Amino acid sequence: MSSKVPFLDLVGLHKELRAELLEVFQTALDTAGFVGGPMVQGFEEAFARFCGVRHCAGVGSGTDALRFALSAAGVGPGHVVITVANTFIATVEAISQVGAHPAFVDIDEATYNLDPVKLREFIDRECRHDTGGLVWRRLGQPVKAIVPVHLYGQMADMDPILEIASQYNLIVIEDACQAHGAEYFSTKENCWKRAGSMGVAAAFSFYPGKNLGACGEAGAVTTGDSEIARKVCMLRDHGQSRKYYHDVEGYNGRLDAIQAGILHAKLLRLPEWTALRQAAARQYGALFGAAHCEADGITLPYEPSWSRAVYHLYVVQAPQREELIGLLSAAGIGTGIHYPIPLHLQNAYKALGYSPGDLPVTERVAREIVSLPMYPGLRREQQVEVVDGVMEATLSLRRHVGV
Repeated sequence: MSSKVPFLDLVGLHKELRAELLEVFQTALDTAGFVGGPMVQGFEEAFARFCGVRHCAGVGSGTDALRFALSAAGVGPGHVVITVANTFIATVEAISQVGAHPAFVDIDEATYNLDPVKLREFIDRECRHDTGGLVWRRLGQPVKAIVPVHLYGQMADMDPILEIASQYNLIVIEDACQAHGAEYFSTKENCWKRAGSMGVAAAFSFYPGKNLGACGEAGAVTTGDSEIARKVCMLRDHGQSRKYYHDVEGYNGRLDAIQAGILHAKLLRLPEWTALRQAAARQYGALFGAAHCEADGITLPYEPSWSRAVYHLYVVQAPQREELIGLLSAAGIGTGIHYPIPLHLQNAYKALGYSPGDLPVTERVAREIVSLPMYPGLRREQQVEVVDGVMEATLSLRRHVGV
């Protein structure tokens, strides 16, 4: 009988850190420092250094982070923001909740991220050049920003995206909610750049299952722009420039001190955890390669030479995905789907007017992707079990259909 291989193991991770995390809680109790204060500031400074930026503002969630970053950068009602539909809904919620209108571009078939070629085609085909900049013909509204999503722990191809943005005076806000510590080699700057350091600002989520996860909800905005940082700090705190002086209408989107302390403790371990994830990804590649998985229709994650992915998720493509998931579940192997229905086809965004076939790569990928177990404590013998399970299930399905 197969031993269970969970999709994600947060219990084991937190057992290792129990003493450090209890110390954070004890400090908060002893000082009554529950909102703001030294623990929040300490984490913000450490995470800014980690990302290679000047400023970090802790907020209540990744959704808050992206919403506040957009607003602080000047995106609002009447603006169009270009992004992808192959992402969690929070990406588009943040755009629509600042009053802007999302416009979707298809993804790169290999990386699942925003395709710079299709971005250029979208601008050439669907936009017109006005004296004030780009205008999306569909709505007659100005294009203000691009939100590339660094999905599954791998950065989008940023150099060409930033070049296009510069050409048309567009703001780039990175959705780095799944990419803590991911790196991109910028040919333009001739160096490796961390996620969160390439756009005018970036949003991070610290939801518990993320590579750097809180023990609850948390997020952060990173930026090199002092004014954007100042505005985010006001937006997260009811628009206050100082206590009871409200310069703008804001939100209650502060980062709790206990969560900041937990994140700071975990940040010290993040490089080690990242290395373990990367090693597990290489091990998966070797095991699937030895099993000749491509002959059975399994497509492995693709990591370009310009990428150092951190494997928040290990996502493969497989024909007959639902049947495969069922067989793996019966064998005690956990899986996930990220994400089964692209946002342009979700009921929540029917009013945007998209139809099946508008984003063919996104739609095809959404029918075949499946996320396999991936976390720092994943053992080689568990990975062998996963790969054997996938290949046995694939063989069984092929026999069933007579292939």
